[in-house]
Amino acid sequence: MKTTVMETRQFWVSGRVQGVGFRGFVRQHALPLGLTGYAKNLADGRVEVLATGSPEAVDTLRGHLHVGPRLSDVRQVEEMEAAPTKQSGFEIL
Repeated sequence: MKTTVMETRQFWVSGRVQGVGFRGFVRQHALPLGLTGYAKNLADGRVEVLATGSPEAVDTLRGHLHVGPRLSDVRQVEEMEAAPTKQSGFEIL
């Protein structure tokens, strides 16, 4: 029986990432990758993203976070390993 390796990463995206559809952009890319988690605005102007899925899917999402939607201006993406969560779906908080 094959065990699927899952990874959970937490990202903090800085720049012009609020008010430009960034969270919806993240969700739009996370769902087809089979990722669960969330994207939420933080009071300091950053967007926090938590993503759980295969390492390849998380890596693909990481690439999208560095680009962002058309109206965004991503300046920095910080990340760290996070504890797995029992979320289903990908939420915008």
